[in-house]
Amino acid sequence: MLDTATKAQLKSYLDRATQPIEIVASLDDSKASGEVLSLLKDVAESSPLVKLTESRDDNHRKPSFSVNRPSENHGPRFAGLPMGHEFTSLILALLQIGGYPPKVEQEVLEQIRALDGDFEFEIYVSLTCHNCPDVVQALNLMAVQNPRIRATMIEGGTFQDEVKERQIMAVPTVFLNGTEFGQGRMSLEEILAKIDTGGVEREARKISEKAPFDVLVVGGGPAGAAAAVYAARKGIRTGVASERFGGQVLDTLGIENFISIKETEGPKFAHALEEHVRDYDVDIMNLQRAKSLQSQDGMIEIELESGARLKSRSVIISTGARWRNINVPGEHEYKNKGVAYCPHCDGPLFKGKRVAVIGGGNSGVEAAIDLAGIVGHVTLIEFDKQLRADAVLQRKLLSLKNVSVHMNAQTTEITGDGQKVNGLVYKDRVSGESHTVPLEGVFVQIGLVPNTDWLKGTVELSKHGEIVVDAKGQTSLPGVFAAGDATTVPYKQIIIAAGEGAKAALSAFDHLIRTSAPEEDKPVAAVEAAAA
Repeated sequence: MLDTATKAQLKSYLDRATQPIEIVASLDDSKASGEVLSLLKDVAESSPLVKLTESRDDNHRKPSFSVNRPSENHGPRFAGLPMGHEFTSLILALLQIGGYPPKVEQEVLEQIRALDGDFEFEIYVSLTCHNCPDVVQALNLMAVQNPRIRATMIEGGTFQDEVKERQIMAVPTVFLNGTEFGQGRMSLEEILAKIDTGGVEREARKISEKAPFDVLVVGGGPAGAAAAVYAARKGIRTGVASERFGGQVLDTLGIENFISIKETEGPKFAHALEEHVRDYDVDIMNLQRAKSLQSQDGMIEIELESGARLKSRSVIISTGARWRNINVPGEHEYKNKGVAYCPHCDGPLFKGKRVAVIGGGNSGVEAAIDLAGIVGHVTLIEFDKQLRADAVLQRKLLSLKNVSVHMNAQTTEITGDGQKVNGLVYKDRVSGESHTVPLEGVFVQIGLVPNTDWLKGTVELSKHGEIVVDAKGQTSLPGVFAAGDATTVPYKQIIIAAGEGAKAALSAFDHLIRTSAPEEDKPVAAVEAAAA
């Protein structure tokens, strides 16, 4: 199953284990079971601490396997073949069961162990989904730490009947005790916040008790991370309040234009951002969404949705942007039931089916090209009279036989049967005629909208809702700076956001120096004379 290089890498990882690991495989005579068994034999051969046993008469999904400590049975379970992005999830599960400590704060581990209740999580994934491993790994860790928690990764391609029966049309999709719990990327902290209701209130009280910051960064994407690093390097009290550290980068698959890094993936890049920030004395407050901003007597106060309040002598806003909705009937009703925003994550769920991509810019055309290799047919809908993507992408798109393009087309409705998408309606903007396209999926790729609603009436915003900043990142409110995709700075790129974040931090530091300098009480000439 594994090539020589991968086996060697796996052995080097398992050398870190210090405790016995038991793998119990639930198998039948299928080809899929044979592949799983082959993988597990490679794992067992990689460490003397790993013991593999087979079972064919139990009630578990087949093929599947659990990873446990000896005499325990609550360890992570994998249904299907955990390869692709999920191979890392398997390695981490093996290491944690084998005694290797997770890179999680002790306070969080204690919160997991203190959870009161029985929790059985089922996580449906695709092996090409770059958001799925974060969810799988978070829930696996919880299962390792608390014997009343179960976590099972289910590879949708192997268990297609379950996917169809549960009408799963987006990954990751998580069920808790048989009821849908959530969809899309979720961090460990987000999962805990949903099941430990008292945790949010405890965290809000703790945050409100914090002393004022010199620089408070609101937002944890590339701009916020760069701002935090630059501020902390000045030796001033720095904090970051972020809805999710990493921001929209977490939803980006390939990054190939960040200078000095030839190629990486969004989640990996976001993890590197957080690690870099944590190397400094920065107070990171994750899962904190800003609600309002007020400035009074030289101090700026940020109120969070949790009810917590933070004060700071200066603030850098880097709240980024989110996917723009088309705001037509059916979009909200069928979100994750055929309406999707990430072709890399959800594309495999539409294998052989008909889908539409809305948007003719680079992201829309790239999505259509990617999907064409998976689905049966792609219909691209573009509002303008011509595509806006790069010429090379347009040539590639138009060369594909299972793609049709409609320009001057305005999407007016996404239709469904009450449970899932079954079509899209668009109007020809030239003739005025309405057309219906039968399909099973719609991927919306029409750009971004800044996360600035909470700032209306506080700082100056452009007609597009972007924060108006000058060349130094200063907003219309003294002491409040902004950087990244939420601002009027053109070209929404990771490298530009990072640079703007660094600039905003330097500007904030300059502001602090100038506002804290003693006031002059003598004319300059008098001071010079006294010195002479």
